[in-house]
Amino acid sequence: MSRNVLSAHFHPAVASAAGVPAAEDGGFQAPGTSDFYWPLIGGDNNWAITRPSVVLLLSVALLGWFFVTAAGRLSLVPTKRQFLVEGAYGFVRNSIGRDVIGEREFRPFLPLLFTVFTMILLNNVFGIVPFVQFPTMSRVAFPIVLTLVVYVTYHVVAIRKKHGVVSYFKSLVPAGLPGWLVPIMFVLEVATYFFIRPLTLALRLFGNMLAGHLMLLVFILGGEYLLLHGGNVLLAFSGVMSFAFSILMTFFELLVEFLQAFIFTILTALYLADAVSESH
Repeated sequence: MSRNVLSAHFHPAVASAAGVPAAEDGGFQAPGTSDFYWPLIGGDNNWAITRPSVVLLLSVALLGWFFVTAAGRLSLVPTKRQFLVEGAYGFVRNSIGRDVIGEREFRPFLPLLFTVFTMILLNNVFGIVPFVQFPTMSRVAFPIVLTLVVYVTYHVVAIRKKHGVVSYFKSLVPAGLPGWLVPIMFVLEVATYFFIRPLTLALRLFGNMLAGHLMLLVFILGGEYLLLHGGNVLLAFSGVMSFAFSILMTFFELLVEFLQAFIFTILTALYLADAVSESH
């Protein structure tokens, strides 16, 4: 976050200039979800170009440049960039694609899995990169769009595997059930495959990135407020400790950012494995 917006949490005059509401008594105002909407252009109720949109476009440009330039300079003895790309690709290919989907079926889905993993990981890591410091996936629209891509792919693959929409929907209900139980199971399976699974896939990523960024903001902003406006040595010391803890939590947040990219990708692979399985 920029210095003006950081200071806006403490000083009413700065808050007014920055467009961020300050606490009524001029004291510390805890960060909230309003800090995740920063219109750069526009900002009315109809449209806006926001900071997370710019960060997402930046991530696409960076990933495209990085992979294209790395692929254009391949060598027998890999450079650092080639080593990094091959390591990431091998991790997604072997540990996620082949192990989860299976040796026979995983190759067509590798581009999707690799793109999802690297894109989510980079956008998550942006949350702790100086001068960016914003996890794009803390805006719920982005996880929802990624989930839609995954589930459109999932259902298209499953329908093709079952040779038609009717056969696909019939396969949702296990064979051999009593007649009275079939409609109940059908409704439950439709709810699971079309609503519950995609909803949880998107909200898991969104919730973790939102909570992690808010946690870091609380410790950093709270530490600054205690250090500069605490009024006594004990509170100033508490501010220093808050800063120290925020550094520790930054490393923990980095681990969470990687895990969330991994979890989203491995769940994508699990759902695709279900789509291509004969028992689906």
